[in-house]
Amino acid sequence: MNIQTCAEQLHQTRLNKKEISSLRTNFLFDLEQAYQIQEYGLHLREQQGEKSIGVKLGFTSKAKMLQMGVNHLIWGGLTDAMQVQDGGSINLNDFIHPRIEPEIGFLTKKDINLTLNMTNCLDYIEGVFPALEIIDSRYQAFKFSLEDVVADNTSSAAFVMGQLYPTDHFESNMGVLLKQDGHIIESGTTAAILGNPLQALIQISELLQQRGKILPAGSIILAGAATAAIPLHSGHHYQAEINGLGSVSVSVN
Repeated sequence: MNIQTCAEQLHQTRLNKKEISSLRTNFLFDLEQAYQIQEYGLHLREQQGEKSIGVKLGFTSKAKMLQMGVNHLIWGGLTDAMQVQDGGSINLNDFIHPRIEPEIGFLTKKDINLTLNMTNCLDYIEGVFPALEIIDSRYQAFKFSLEDVVADNTSSAAFVMGQLYPTDHFESNMGVLLKQDGHIIESGTTAAILGNPLQALIQISELLQQRGKILPAGSIILAGAATAAIPLHSGHHYQAEINGLGSVSVSVN
């Protein structure tokens, strides 16, 4: 097993919709190598015609960080093939064991090419929007190590972007609801994302700097989940509502 082999295995697993056991059972790679596997996996997607359009963040709750023994969030890439139209539909058969979670997202208006801070981070943001993310680990029973999930592009599968609002609509603590067929199944607040979702922007800028990467203007940033992720079921309609930012929805066939 090597970096390329691991990436190709995860790529084929995603295409074939068949889960696998932890990669680290046979190849003991570290976090840096996990990001190399992730990067090569995104390269394979680009070879198939997909385009990079942003990043998604994971482990943005302090409880999850403590659980995984880390003190920083993790991140993965988003491609245009992952985006689903607001109010559109997805097919359950296109995934292995998908889950859905409500998020807050940002659209950049400048290249993020330096480490941001609380004073300047919104200067790099065009707007903010409600979002739904569908995560779908390629590992059996959704069980994995930190390195495994990073290699698997942080379980990225699909996302739905709601209406874009100016940054003056943003507040650090906005109520969040996740609904199934109009019934509330999860509730939370954007403050669950590192105490303030702007901290997610700061941390991703630090991680990009560490890896010598620039996030271009016009990129999407999914800042992390505001509630627990819920398993998806066919025949249902899912909606996220964020106070001050409206709602975003998707149906599952």
